[in-house]
Amino acid sequence: MKIGSLRGGRDGRLVVVSRDLAWCADATHIAPTLQAALDNWPTVSPQLELLATDLAHEVIPMMRFHERQAAAPLPRAYQRADGSAYVNHVELVRKARGAEMPETFWTDPLMYQGASDEMLSAREPIPLADLSWGCDFEAEVVVVTGDVPRGVNREEALDHIRLIGLVNDVSLRNLIPAELAKGFGFLQSEPASALSPVFVTPDELGDRWRDGKLHGPLKVDLNGKPFGRADAGVDMTFDFGTLIAHLAKSRKIGAGSIIGAGTVSNRGEDGGPGKPIAQGGRGYSCIAEVRTVETILAGAPSTEFLRHGDSVRIWMDDDHGHPIFGTIEQTVVAG
Repeated sequence: MKIGSLRGGRDGRLVVVSRDLAWCADATHIAPTLQAALDNWPTVSPQLELLATDLAHEVIPMMRFHERQAAAPLPRAYQRADGSAYVNHVELVRKARGAEMPETFWTDPLMYQGASDEMLSAREPIPLADLSWGCDFEAEVVVVTGDVPRGVNREEALDHIRLIGLVNDVSLRNLIPAELAKGFGFLQSEPASALSPVFVTPDELGDRWRDGKLHGPLKVDLNGKPFGRADAGVDMTFDFGTLIAHLAKSRKIGAGSIIGAGTVSNRGEDGGPGKPIAQGGRGYSCIAEVRTVETILAGAPSTEFLRHGDSVRIWMDDDHGHPIFGTIEQTVVAG
């Protein structure tokens, strides 16, 4: 089942969306918003599944689903936590700085709480007030949970995943060092991020969803050119069950929480840093990793961060070459 939100009110209007993303059906008679559906998922989800079946058989009123006119599936969420499940990315960044990486990074997930009071829709522009802030995109996979009890283990945590989607986790790289130096983590350096047009239930993904991971190339184009084709199921040190259990160690997790796995990152075939697509590699899911590799190989970065007018496109295709979650497509504007 694929679920989205149309614009209307602060939290959007719930719709179920056809598998080809061409049509949708109003679901507000079942739950007015996606958050309301997640709050009552055991009762609501079977009704939504029936509605999705009726939509597939074209036996109910339906309307065109336009990704450009859709809201973010969750225009605001009670919580957003982002991990660094692809430790290869963390290792490269630290290596470029000449910093040792503690061995615990391979066994204990890194995670921070990000702002979730404003989630951009997939086609909203990225506002950038100052180019010196070093604006970057990060192509990531996210899951949305139901209510998660405190102290769950990995296997139990997987049962509480309700939906899966994509995010462009916009980061202001040049603001990060000063914030981290304070010892309290990200704040100004993590502005509003954009969600994919739709989220999908795990069963919709078939074999692509296994072992708590989403498998398949996460595709990124920068200014119309291939930039990243890293496989989201490869080199993922911590699966989503592990990430959720880590977050729930000392607290309950509320329904509608968005949990991210961090920037998707693959090693090169030789075990070293990944290569650009033009050199036969899988490319990268953010500019920072390119700059990191350039620093390691050449002593200094040469790729610039995003500038006004730049565009980024993020999506994942199914086996027939059609976007599973729709497409995140954003342009950087002066803001």
